Amino acid sequence: MKIRNGCVVLMHYTLTNDAGEVLDTSVGYEPLEFVHGEGELIKGLEDFLTGEDVGFAGKVSIPPEDAYGEYNHGLILLAQKENFPEDMTLEIGMQVQTELPDGVALFRITEMNDAGIKLDANHPLAGKTLHFDVEVLDVQDAALMGDGGS
Repeated sequence: MKIRNGCVVLMHYTLTNDAGEVLDTSVGYEPLEFVHGEGELIKGLEDFLTGEDVGFAGKVSIPPEDAYGEYNHGLILLAQKENFPEDMTLEIGMQVQTELPDGVALFRITEMNDAGIKLDANHPLAGKTLHFDVEVLDVQDAALMGDGGS
């Protein structure tokens, strides 16, 4: 069965950056399972897999606009330490949540110094070209998978 919207796909993947460093992989672990066309994967990877079948193996480089978007400097805030609870231990790389006028936002702490705490709401892979090596293990029609007989 060819991969199309609504199919449940089981695959192994390895994600690397431009330097060839492995950022994430399912190889040696459980394969990734997702419903194609539901936005569970980045657009570029879904587009690459569309129309492929069980046994397909391939490599693709996905530009930022089809992955996590371009890096947006407007998503960086500088906060003061007194804006955080006194008992909170702050560390670089830590995710924090804050209330903004239009809702809750997640930020990563990227820098701490006397000027304050730099918070970045960009996805960690924003602005990066992502390189995937994939192998499709199974493709099923989600409608035929049912609820397991209950």
